[in-house]
Amino acid sequence: MFGREPKIPSAEEALPGREARVPVPAAHFVNGARLEGSFPGMERGLFAMGCFWGAERGFWQARGVHSTAVGYVNGVTPNPTYQEVCSGRTGHTEAVLVIFDPIQTSYAEMLALFWQEHDPSQGMRQGNDSGTQYRSGIYCYSDEQRALAVASRDAFQAVLQKAGLGTITTEIVKAPEFYYAEDYHQQYLAKNPQGYCGIGGTGARLPEGWSTLVSV
Repeated sequence: MFGREPKIPSAEEALPGREARVPVPAAHFVNGARLEGSFPGMERGLFAMGCFWGAERGFWQARGVHSTAVGYVNGVTPNPTYQEVCSGRTGHTEAVLVIFDPIQTSYAEMLALFWQEHDPSQGMRQGNDSGTQYRSGIYCYSDEQRALAVASRDAFQAVLQKAGLGTITTEIVKAPEFYYAEDYHQQYLAKNPQGYCGIGGTGARLPEGWSTLVSV
């Protein structure tokens, strides 16, 4: 049904890209917050979980989230366009940058939303969306984030296994450069409420107290 598994291109196979960055909107369409720059007192997370339109909406609706933006990460081509990413010749995946207030929420809460709102066992696709840009990923800004990400993956894998579901394929690596997507993709489902979402969870939930499995 889905054909051969998509493959991340080598540096020689990838599109050349460009030096110029995509212009970034000055404000979040939903809450008016900035999309880029420094965020004193805030923390950030970076997640890929299929089509970034639906993924971003899940995060901006979450308690304690200050700002969100969509973009492309962990590929080869510098400053890619959406069309280039969709060609499969840049190696990027669609991702959501999440800026959150650690007083109101936590990275553990962001991870719970990540695991529970998509199926992390599908490899280079999510639902009917197939391609390298739909792979699942957690991109960590610190050793603490990585430890929590790994602990949450292991806890969620145990839940999936018990339910007879698949093996997690999520990549967990150091946060690469985040290339902002074009203006029309930012907060897309707020601008287009009837638009395509494309993500869906397995119905599984992380067990209570999973974050006590790691000490950092």
